[in-house]
Amino acid sequence: MEIIPAIDIIDGKCVRLTQGDYTQKIIYNENPLAVAKSFEDAGLKRLHLVDLDGAKAGTVKNWAVLQEIAAFTTLSIDFGGGIKKDKDLKIIFESGAAYATIGSLAVKEPEVFKGWIESYGADKFLLGADVKSEKIAVAGWQETTDILIYDFLKDYINSGVQQVFCTDVSKDGKLEGPSIALYQKILEKFPTLWFIASGGVSSMDDLYALKEIGCSGAIVGKAIYEGRIALSELKHLL
Repeated sequence: MEIIPAIDIIDGKCVRLTQGDYTQKIIYNENPLAVAKSFEDAGLKRLHLVDLDGAKAGTVKNWAVLQEIAAFTTLSIDFGGGIKKDKDLKIIFESGAAYATIGSLAVKEPEVFKGWIESYGADKFLLGADVKSEKIAVAGWQETTDILIYDFLKDYINSGVQQVFCTDVSKDGKLEGPSIALYQKILEKFPTLWFIASGGVSSMDDLYALKEIGCSGAIVGKAIYEGRIALSELKHLL
């Protein structure tokens, strides 16, 4: 199972939110490149980079952070937050992103996203699915749709999407453990999907549990920053 550390960016700094709430912000490091290098030094290969300013503004803002990390590390970076237009996509790929992370746009403007899949290839995208009670949530998790996660995934898998990460919004940033039961149901329905768990990881035991049910990857953020998982421990899963 691939461990994918997360860096969330506000004002060029490495932060974490709880359940997507911008008022519950903790600044962990003012130098995202140093954090990314520490992940690389630990043997990790990927990075989940989130532009929270961009997500709020609806257009990419922190592409310079992406550019710097891509230039000075060998990490394979997926970048999300504020990718709404063709110009946003162009900026992040030119700045060194290996994958564009698409979430709300895939819910609200599916034809735009499917057009991008046709133009760039499905292997250039990571689909993000935020879930509340098995239904897709959007708009910073303030809005829950009537779309079941399983129908949402099926549609995009049929369109060629290969990698998906799923966040149970009730778990994110709370260090209460991941949604094992939800992920098991998804994996039973889509056994060949490259499925990445996200949200709630608080310990190495959580990561072993996710590996046990067949997750291809796990995004880990707050547990690393809070010292609950040491980077040296992750070598056991690499």
